[in-house]
Amino acid sequence: MAQRLILILLLFLIGDIYFYQVIITLFSNPLIHVIYWLIDIVVLGAIIVTIFLRKRISDIQRYASSLITAMLLIFIPKLFSVPILLLEDIGRLFRSFPPRNFYVSELVAVLAGIVFLAIIFGLTRGRHFYRVRKEILHFSDLPEAFDGFTITQLSDIHSGSLSNIKGVQKGIDLANAQNSDLLLFTGDLVNNMASEMDPWIDLFTTLKAPYGKYSVLGNHDYGDYTKWSSTSLKEANLMRVKEIHSEMGFKLLLNEAVLLHKHGQRIALVGVENWGKGGFHQFGNLNQATAAIPDDSFKILMSHDPSHWDAVTVDHAKHVHLTLAGHTHGMQFGIELFGFKWSPIQYFYKQWAGLYQRDGKFLYVNRGFGYHGLKGRVGVWPEITVLTLKRSTEQLE
Repeated sequence: MAQRLILILLLFLIGDIYFYQVIITLFSNPLIHVIYWLIDIVVLGAIIVTIFLRKRISDIQRYASSLITAMLLIFIPKLFSVPILLLEDIGRLFRSFPPRNFYVSELVAVLAGIVFLAIIFGLTRGRHFYRVRKEILHFSDLPEAFDGFTITQLSDIHSGSLSNIKGVQKGIDLANAQNSDLLLFTGDLVNNMASEMDPWIDLFTTLKAPYGKYSVLGNHDYGDYTKWSSTSLKEANLMRVKEIHSEMGFKLLLNEAVLLHKHGQRIALVGVENWGKGGFHQFGNLNQATAAIPDDSFKILMSHDPSHWDAVTVDHAKHVHLTLAGHTHGMQFGIELFGFKWSPIQYFYKQWAGLYQRDGKFLYVNRGFGYHGLKGRVGVWPEITVLTLKRSTEQLE
């Protein structure tokens, strides 16, 4: 983590130095130069203090989200300028480094302005800029009755961050409009406390699916990221979170499975508690969850953290055809255009957004319905996933 932090700070420093060349090219007023560095020093200093002293200065944590926002607005547009300025420097290298071209600096400033406005959009409208992402998955051993069966997946609601009722209603309506057979929620209902969900229970109760609504817990649902005056209060909070799932009409699967029947055939829906790498709890028990279902069942697994797929699911004794996860949010920041997909989260999670396949098994990682930390989304928009199961024409092995 320390090495990654140093790398990030180094990138910001490079972006700062380069973009400063644009500032001094376009503006000769020394006061503007001073203000430029003063803003950077204040924001960078606050970020460093928040990171390194967060355990001792608890009040600073309240401003973490604002600092992340400031960091994006100040530094990210500068980073986009670096490639253009580097290209200009290559040309200057062969011309004894003349002063920077005024028009190139103007171009860089315009590009930075466009990126700045894109971030503003993400921080304001992006949090409810829901995208429906659809995939058709083919399986040779899918029961015939489930050919064409549809699943809507939601993940990472993070109700403690939500504030706009109309915005959230837009997402709920969009999910219901998919008219899927089954609705699955893959964890992180709250940020910390069950009470965060109280204003939203009625709204999420309106989610509908003829074959039912099922859910699992995410890492935030256990209440690990806040201080409790007693263990009993923390346990009571978790119990209340579980009750809320039921009140909204969801069947919460806790290391267990249910069989879904259609026209005399069945598929198994499996749900495990949170299992993650890198210090996250590993409450999920796939052995326990699949113990009572037949080995030859077609299996769909809900597991909040996608790292569980590589570490446990893919090589598990019982073949799990499809795993649905969330957790990463796509870091709520990245670029997804014309098939190109990038986010800083990919340096932390191998599978972080969208569909993955290995050894005939599928994993889908939902980008999340809500948001946490960063109060918005930039480039990686909130997602409603629709998966259609199809029986392939290949002969069963």
